[in-house]
Order: sequence, then structure tokens, then C-alpha cells
Amino acid sequence: MNKDTSRRRFLATTALAAAGAASSQRLVAQDTAAGGAPSLEGRIFKAVKGGKQGGESPLQFFERLKKLGFDGVESGNAKQAAAYAEATEKTGVMFHGLVCGWHWGGNRLSSPDPEARAKGLANMEIDIRNTYRLGGSSVLLVPGKVGGQNETHEQVWDRSIAEVKKILPLASRLGVRVLIETVWNGFCESPDVFRDYIDAFDSPWVGAYFDIGNMQKFAPAEEWIRTLGNRTVKLDIKDWGKKNGFCRLGEGDVDWDKVRSALKEVGFSGWATREGRDKNIEDTSALIDQLLIGKGRRLAPWLSS
Repeated sequence: MNKDTSRRRFLATTALAAAGAASSQRLVAQDTAAGGAPSLEGRIFKAVKGGKQGGESPLQFFERLKKLGFDGVESGNAKQAAAYAEATEKTGVMFHGLVCGWHWGGNRLSSPDPEARAKGLANMEIDIRNTYRLGGSSVLLVPGKVGGQNETHEQVWDRSIAEVKKILPLASRLGVRVLIETVWNGFCESPDVFRDYIDAFDSPWVGAYFDIGNMQKFAPAEEWIRTLGNRTVKLDIKDWGKKNGFCRLGEGDVDWDKVRSALKEVGFSGWATREGRDKNIEDTSALIDQLLIGKGRRLAPWLSS
């Protein structure tokens, strides 16, 4: 290499570094101007719960989802998910999990009736097998409900853990995770208690399905996120306010900038599913992009960890 070639390469490298520094400074300034909260672009898989609307076919529904940047759907039953199989193949919009809808009935895993718990466990096995068959990665479970002298917090804790542990060998064998959702069931209504409940399973096949809006009533969503840390595997996207209850995203008490910062701090990357309604699905897509993902606030790759 002669001196002229070496000098040209040195000058080019210096210019590139200077341009990169200036660009990164602009990006930092933009991010700070936007509120200082990080973007979660590339970390969130955007999804919706439930089915198509109106008279559209599953394929039309999935094509619309794809155009809006959705990555998948979560279904309330296997029949619905099976109907989406062809649409998934044609669009790439995935089915990512089942909701154990039976858990609100009498067959709760915390029920004082052993026969009811056995029926719940059988339902759970069916859901795990269907999730595996349809290509999903998790079942969403509400483990029980505190209510009365025969279903105390301690009893819900002990009974649900005992029942779920019976199904974990199957979950492990099929690669389907059991994710416990945070809901208004009188159970584990503080971040520390819910964290300890998840840890009590002592299994990588049990994790948290954190609902951003559900638990805002008891503590700020960002506090839950930081306390749960990497126990959170999937998210439900919801907003809630003291004055207006469950509402359109961005109109409740959830501080979305703080939620994004907390999710980035704990290293979250995974499915986030809108539960509830906004003006329409187009509105939902735009709100998720703005509030949860924070599009337009992304730092340069070499500045974000």
C-alpha cells in the first residue's frame, strides 16, 4: 500500500466517523425531544386477540392485519385458530397462542372441588395439545379466583401450583409455555407477590403474561414490569384510568413512555397483543406503534443495548 492510498483511506475513515458521530447526536436529540423514552422497534411482535370483523374472510382479515404491520393473532379457541391456518400460510401472520377461556367458569384450578380441578386440568391439557398442533407457543391461564373461606389466597396459591405442575411435563415435551395472566381475581395483586408466585413453580415452562392495563389499578405498570423482570414472556396491551376504566389506548392512566423504558431495561422482546377495542383496527395499529413501540424515537443501533 502506497502513502497516497493509505492517506485516502485514513481521510475516508475519519470522515465516516465524524458523520456517524454527528448522526448519532441528531438521533439522541430527536429521542430526547420525543420524551427521552426508547423505541422498542424490532423487539415487539404486534398482535390482536379474537377474530375477524364484519363479513370479511379469514384471509381478508389476515391481509388487512399484514398491511397494518401486525405479526400475529391470539385466539380464544382452537376452532377459530384452525380456521386461520390457510390465511397464516398465505400471509405469514401467525397464530401465537391460545387463551384458556374455561378458567372463568366452575372448573378453576383453585376450586375447592377436586372434580372441578380435574376437569380444569383436562381442559388445560387439550389447550396445550391444540396450541402445539396449531403452531402456537403458549397458553394463557388465570390460575384461580379468591372468594370465600374455601378459596382463600393461600388456597388458590397452593392448589393452582399443584395442578399446573401436573401438566408441565407435557408442556415441556411439546414446547408450549404456561403463562399466568394478571387479572382482577383477588390474587397476587402486588408486583412482589406475583413475582414470588411465578418463582414458586421453579420451572422455565411457567412465566408471566403481563397485562399492562389490568394492574394499573394496583401499581403503575412500569413498577410491575421492573419487578417481574425476565419472568414476563408476553404482554396484553390495554389502558385503564381511575376516571374512565378500560379505554382507548392513550386515554387512561398508563404512562407509555415509562412502560417503554421499563420494558427496555428488563430486556423484553416478544408478543404484545391488543385486548379490547379502539376506534377501529387501523386506530389500534397506529396507537400501538406510537405508544408501545415508540416508532420514530429509535436510537442508533450502536447507542442502544
